[in-house]
Amino acid sequence: MARRSGGRAARKALRSAPLADETKPVHPGESGGAYKPLTDDGVAAVRENIFRILEEIGFADATPHCIETCVAAGARMGDDGRLRMPRDVVEQAIAQADHNLTLYAQDPQYDLDLSGSRVHFSTAGAAVMIADPANNEYRDSTAQDLYDMARIVDTCEHIHMFQRMCVLRDVPDNYEMDLNTTYCSVSGTSKHVGASWTHYTHLEKTLDMLHVIAGGEEQWRARPFVSMSNCFVVPPMKFAQDALECLRVGVEGGMPILLLSAGQAGATTPACLAGAVSQAWAECLGGLVYVNAIKPGAPAILGAWPFVSDLRTGAMSGGSPEQGLISAACAQMGLHFDLPFGTACGMSDSKMPDYQGGAERAYTLVPPALSGANIIYESAGMYASLLGACPESLLLDNDVLGAVMRMTRGVEVNEKSLSFDNVKDICMSGTGHYLGSDATLAVMQSEYIYPDFSDRNSPVVWEQAGKPVLVERAIEKRDDILASHFPKHIPDEIDRKIREQFPIALTPQATGRG
Repeated sequence: MARRSGGRAARKALRSAPLADETKPVHPGESGGAYKPLTDDGVAAVRENIFRILEEIGFADATPHCIETCVAAGARMGDDGRLRMPRDVVEQAIAQADHNLTLYAQDPQYDLDLSGSRVHFSTAGAAVMIADPANNEYRDSTAQDLYDMARIVDTCEHIHMFQRMCVLRDVPDNYEMDLNTTYCSVSGTSKHVGASWTHYTHLEKTLDMLHVIAGGEEQWRARPFVSMSNCFVVPPMKFAQDALECLRVGVEGGMPILLLSAGQAGATTPACLAGAVSQAWAECLGGLVYVNAIKPGAPAILGAWPFVSDLRTGAMSGGSPEQGLISAACAQMGLHFDLPFGTACGMSDSKMPDYQGGAERAYTLVPPALSGANIIYESAGMYASLLGACPESLLLDNDVLGAVMRMTRGVEVNEKSLSFDNVKDICMSGTGHYLGSDATLAVMQSEYIYPDFSDRNSPVVWEQAGKPVLVERAIEKRDDILASHFPKHIPDEIDRKIREQFPIALTPQATGRG
């Protein structure tokens, strides 16, 4: 019997051809919302608990500006020094909020629509070390590392924005560290960037730099391509005053604000997951009241990021199954309030890209994506419960994120996808299989997603290929990118102008401009 090879050859040729954007099986902003860990009654109970926390408990340590603006909006300052927010004040802030937020990128093709249940993936973190799988060791993180990771993300299809991943431990001055964190990020990728600042004066100077990059303050305000990750609250229910001042300057400067509550269940939030969700959302909505008291409708993302403790030790466990579950519940509340929402999942407790790292990445990412989280931060490259960032892992995790997005997209059911005519043709013609059929070839790229690194070969083919090791392939690809990919979306003359005005740590040669 003649061996059928035409079908396989056709499939291989089709797979190797570049994909048109409309043909790709997944796109940024696929809609989630199918997974609902909270029942309808559960959502209602959590909602009531949130309002009760804000009205009866409130926040300690508000700044004078926060007190003045929030009280003017209807909040109440108690004799005990706590700022309380009645239900009608919170509901007014929810009504005033920007419900259809777009995060702009330097390149408009990477703009992110955060409306509804559209899902996107981002990096994030403040790792103080780099996980180096080539040498199986950890070392201090540097400005060069941050710039390099931004460049890698610039090539990763399924990482949709870049939020800073590490601390610049070779830049000891806090102002210069904050400024260079933004510079390394916006220079390394034309995607939307997230950053943070330790003092409001640092942010003011960074905004001056962003105006230069944008072509002026008016252009920046029209398309702000950097958002602020702002830990304005120290759980439980206590404001962080320096962060509040940064929030104020950011709102006044037209910068989108990620209102970030990062309590730890069993330590700084209740151990019960429903209580942790309630407190995280109460803290975030308190921040939203302040944002809208400063400027109604100012762009804000509700960042309920409750982390999980290993209650045997009290240590954070970013790779726990509860991390995915609690984040999915927070995402469900985001859809309930119809507010732009972000959470954090995908970080691993493992120290290097290994079985544990891949498993924890996958099973924590799937629940919030299926629940419709608009942005899932820390979704790639983070190890040791956020102490370490791994550049090579960004490439491996890009495959994971593509697969998670394919699951988020779900199964389309229509006359064509039900495939009755295809079944009839194959069965009645005696062919007996669908391999190589026109209907199969037509959807092999749009219905299925394929990894760049994961090995699907047989053991024989794997052995013939020299038994390639996944991490080693990622290291080789990392080296190729860092040797050749130097984004130039910021023109040389603008970069020179920035260097004349600001203390940039990286040399022009380090960014491919030498």
